[in-house]
Amino acid sequence: MPVLFLTARDAVDDRVKGLELGADDYLVKPFAFPELLARVRSILRRSAARAPDRLQCGDLAIDLLRRQATRAGAALDLTPTEFSILALLAKRQGEVVTRPLIAEHVWGVRADAESNVVDVHVRRLRSKMDDPYGHKLIHTVRGLGYVLRESP
Repeated sequence: MPVLFLTARDAVDDRVKGLELGADDYLVKPFAFPELLARVRSILRRSAARAPDRLQCGDLAIDLLRRQATRAGAALDLTPTEFSILALLAKRQGEVVTRPLIAEHVWGVRADAESNVVDVHVRRLRSKMDDPYGHKLIHTVRGLGYVLRESP
């Protein structure tokens, strides 16, 4: 996620520290609103250029622009919800993605702690993407969520 520091701290050390902490840009107050807009547009252009349109995990290939996925060369027939979950897991490949984060990303709502809606959709995704193949890519991290990775 792009980060723009908007602050009154204008010392060179503060700007350097902000950029070293991960800011994509650093704007000191007071500022002109057109400059802020130009910097935001610039950050968005750079981040769009960095975002890949194809993701790979083992024999799984995901085309984010066409919203298509293949496993071992065979097309996967995924629903929009299943594809959104798979794309999120692939973008965060190797990281544990929590159930609440999946619910917020896919449906724009926080998941109820008692709800198993995320688990149901992940199970359906697994039935299409993992079950027909010997090597599983979606792994459950008990009590936390799911991770997409090649190794168990």
